[in-house]
Amino acid sequence: MKLKRLSLTNFRVFSRLDLELPSRVLLFSGANAQGKTSILEAIAYLANFSSFNAGNDRQLINFNIPHGEITVGRILGDFERAGRTHSLEVRLILEATTNPAAPRFRKQVLLDGVPKRLGELYGQFNAVTFLPQMARIVEGSPSDRRAYLDEVLSQVQPGYARHLLDFNKVLTQRNALLKMLGEGGGEVRQLEPWDAMLARHGAQIMHARIQALKDLESFARPIHKELTAGAEVLRFNYQPAYEPLPAPKDQLTLVAANPDRSSLKADELEQGYANALHSAYREDIGRGQTSLGPHRDEFRFVSNKIDLGDFGSRGQGRTALLSLKFAEVQWMHAKTGEWPVLLLDEIMAELDLQRRRDLLKVLGQVEQAFLTATDTSMFPEGFTDAHQVWEVKGGIVGRTQAS
Repeated sequence: MKLKRLSLTNFRVFSRLDLELPSRVLLFSGANAQGKTSILEAIAYLANFSSFNAGNDRQLINFNIPHGEITVGRILGDFERAGRTHSLEVRLILEATTNPAAPRFRKQVLLDGVPKRLGELYGQFNAVTFLPQMARIVEGSPSDRRAYLDEVLSQVQPGYARHLLDFNKVLTQRNALLKMLGEGGGEVRQLEPWDAMLARHGAQIMHARIQALKDLESFARPIHKELTAGAEVLRFNYQPAYEPLPAPKDQLTLVAANPDRSSLKADELEQGYANALHSAYREDIGRGQTSLGPHRDEFRFVSNKIDLGDFGSRGQGRTALLSLKFAEVQWMHAKTGEWPVLLLDEIMAELDLQRRRDLLKVLGQVEQAFLTATDTSMFPEGFTDAHQVWEVKGGIVGRTQAS
């Protein structure tokens, strides 16, 4: 998979940018706050339809331009997949209302010039993004890890994004009913239709997460073993809020063994989850919210039986994250038959010299990679001679070097 052209209009600092992109490796260099990361952000948006930096999509529209009745920010990418070229366009639209302080925002997406629903476009363009703030996948909250899983699964698992959206809609409705029952009483059987829908979508989400973590671990373990010179064994410990397997007599054994749930079918998960929801009625009504389900799932990084999120060193966390990202590249290729575009934003500053070399080895696997750096001296000798380096300054991209 290759991104051949990127066009931006009123996106971040760019009022207009049109780039014909080379194959293989391209390094964007320049000082901070010049637009390097925004280019990667736009490319990643074509894969995930969300920003890795902005709190909301409105923030992506260039704030320096005067806003009229309609203001449009635009990302357009022409990419090659399976020998065919496609165009993917995102329009971020602000429309004036009677309240100047509250314009109406909407998003429009098009594939090959044809408007599509967002859920139809996940997986058309694949990218793996590596950012300094991604340390939170290892060190942060369970919601950070769930968000990571949801992002990568939406790219490669058909229908996953739709199940996730529907699950969250049903969850909101069920929680509202639980609160009403808790405050005013009523017939608990009102929950049954919501249980059925929640179980149907939730089972698909859990099934996809179980399979994905198993596959990602199978790719990550040998990578991590190599990165640690054979000293550490990495495991991904999935901890579902609804446990579909019977609890063993020794609960400590469950945690250490990280039981294999991959043989469970989606319909088994659906029936078991529906039964668990029914059994938790009293607790859920008392709390006014749903206590079980993928919205409360967790997974942990464990190395040599040590939970890296709680007890690992900063270096161990960085190595685990590196292993995960390398594995993600290989897993996406295995799932889709295409190498994802690799996006690396200022990541060299976060790694020691050996880890930088390890990271750059991955560039030999993928078809295309885009990197950013404020200091090109962090790259090994010869790297900038072998690859194109473009300077970004004040929202303008200049081609400083050609291979």
